[in-house]
Formats: sequence, C-alpha cells, structure tokens
Amino acid sequence: MEPIRTIRSRTVVLSSTNIDTDQIMPARFLTTTTREGLGKHLFADWRYDAAGQPIAEFVLNKPEAAGCQILVAGRNIGCGSSREHAPWGLYDYGFRAVISSEIADIFRNNSLKNGLLPIEVDAETHAWLLANPGVELSVDLQTRTVTLPTGKSVSFAVEAFARYCLLNGVDETGYLLSQEAAIRAYETRHEA
Repeated sequence: MEPIRTIRSRTVVLSSTNIDTDQIMPARFLTTTTREGLGKHLFADWRYDAAGQPIAEFVLNKPEAAGCQILVAGRNIGCGSSREHAPWGLYDYGFRAVISSEIADIFRNNSLKNGLLPIEVDAETHAWLLANPGVELSVDLQTRTVTLPTGKSVSFAVEAFARYCLLNGVDETGYLLSQEAAIRAYETRHEA
C-alpha cells in the first residue's frame, strides 16, 4: 500500500446516486483473494457491452479518465453488501480517493483498511464537483482538506488510526507487525 499524504489529480465524475458495491465490483469477480487485476473489472456492467467491448460513452473508457486518482461519485456510494473487492478494484484501477456527499459506512471502513481515502464533503461542494468534471484537486490528508481550483478549501473527517495507517502506507496487520519489539518486551515482562 502506498502512503497517502497529498493527492493532486484531475477528477473522474460518476454522478449516479446509490452506487452499490455490486455495481462497483460485480459478484462474479469475487472469486479472488488478491486485489491485483481487479481494476479491469471495475464497473464492469457499465463499462463493457455484452460482448465484453468497452462502451465508449462510459466515463472510465474516455481518454480524459486516464491517470485520474480521484473519483467523484453521486450521493451514497458503496451501499449494499460488504465486499473488500469494491475498494480493491478502485485502488487497482488507480484511484486513491473517492469523494461524495454520502459514503456507506461499511464501504468507508473497507476503503480505509485497503489504502483508499473516502471523503465526504458538504452538499454545495459536492454539487460543484459533480458539475465540473475533470477539475484538478489537491487532497491533503495531513491537514484533512480538499482544495478546489477556485482556491476554496474544504475540510473532511477521517478516523485517527485510519489516517495514521494511510499516511504511513500500512494496513492494520502491518501496523501490528511494526509493533513486534514492543509486543515481545511486554510478553517477556509478563511471562506466566
């Protein structure tokens, strides 16, 4: 997992509301236990036709989506069933942040644990982002702010431990492993 400190990127806007995890990563792709390669299946039922060919009008198939690290989604992204494959697919595609006015709790937690920064913004900022696809944003995780090209800066909340892990590029297991010396010292002091 790459550390996240500042993300500077153009946005991809997917304005649909109530984007559930099955739309993000259809259930037929949940057979893997690794995240590699899932980006090609991201929004598969929206991105490809019945023959598996890219649908030119879908936003991720447009040339301007290439290299974008910030997805701006309609209200209530990540609703539906819990599946880590949804943030895995977004991450493997290249996204490092998802911005919306409402993000489902389980999806938020799965994202934070897998290197993807979910950001909730106020309705006015969200409406502006939806209306201005492709703008360049600066997301600063240290200060917990999103800066718009207008100069406006918007704060967002992120749980402290999740923020620590994202800033340092570790997941929960990686954090625990980094504490091995302290754990051994504790165990030595408290032997039965």
